[in-house]
Amino acid sequence: MTRNGLTYSEAGVDIDAGNALVERIKPAAKRTNRPGTMAGLGGFGAMFDLKAAGYDDPVLVAATDGVGTKLRIAIDTGVVNGVGIDLVAMCVNDLVCQGAEPLFFLDYFATGALDVDHASAVVDGIAEGCLRSGCALIGGETAEMPGMYGDGDFDLAGFAVGAMERGRMLPDGVADGDILLGLASDGVHSNGFSLVRKIVERSGLDWDADCPWGPGRLGDALLTPTRLYVKGAVAAMRAGGLHGLAHITGGGLTENVPRALPDGLAVEIDLGAWALPPVFRWLADQGGIAEAEMLKTFNAGIGMVALVAPDQVEAARASFESDGHTVMQIGRVGQGQGVTYRGTLV
Repeated sequence: MTRNGLTYSEAGVDIDAGNALVERIKPAAKRTNRPGTMAGLGGFGAMFDLKAAGYDDPVLVAATDGVGTKLRIAIDTGVVNGVGIDLVAMCVNDLVCQGAEPLFFLDYFATGALDVDHASAVVDGIAEGCLRSGCALIGGETAEMPGMYGDGDFDLAGFAVGAMERGRMLPDGVADGDILLGLASDGVHSNGFSLVRKIVERSGLDWDADCPWGPGRLGDALLTPTRLYVKGAVAAMRAGGLHGLAHITGGGLTENVPRALPDGLAVEIDLGAWALPPVFRWLADQGGIAEAEMLKTFNAGIGMVALVAPDQVEAARASFESDGHTVMQIGRVGQGQGVTYRGTLV
């Protein structure tokens, strides 16, 4: 007797679409190959050769993260390329704060029903983020899970591994008198979007509305990808005098800069040392957000802070500027605890 049984495809999982996606994204992943890369996509696991990458006595450093509710804007607008860059940035910008050079990256893409074109655009963004930060996209997972996600919805997670030679961990040597260099952000980056979405909802605007602070659409402006600080940071480490780095993510300047400080030391930050970007001014005005809340929720225009020996400030500045970053001297390290602010955001 022949049974007319159900198939996996009828249950909502299309294995052929998954295979097609792997073939589609192989060229993008191949573009990210670097010394140490051993194999392409498609194996049961990904391999990387630390010796071929140039390390003698390496310590591995790992980081994992997502993009948060910024994904909701990407899904609603259909503009999904940039969130792949966000995913990479959220991981690799953290790795360099430990003193590590990012080496390779893996991604996890989950959705209810796989759209190959849509998923390929996301992974192209991931590959671009890897390329810009000098790490290889060597593997990942695509999960098609009907019943778990609504139509068109998806989620992303990323996992990055970096390395440093033993004894070169950051922060290290942070001292009273060190200078804080602030590296400009490219907007909201990938934190605080639950509040951003609430503010936009209350403003009465939709994602297709004209951007209130600049050209283009509101949704596109808010989806500006997180800036990648990796290559400038690695150059500054090699130049010497870099004692610490802080990636300004959730918690803002208020909570992230102290993570690079030893006990007994504090920082004073001059809020007048840079101009608050228009996107944050609009969010503050629309939401009636107090300055303290802005500094604890958003990056407020500073995406990373470098703590540098006073006699190495210009060398560090040159390292970051050579990678295209805008650098501002925003404060210094002193005795005490935590962060104090001088002046106001303008």
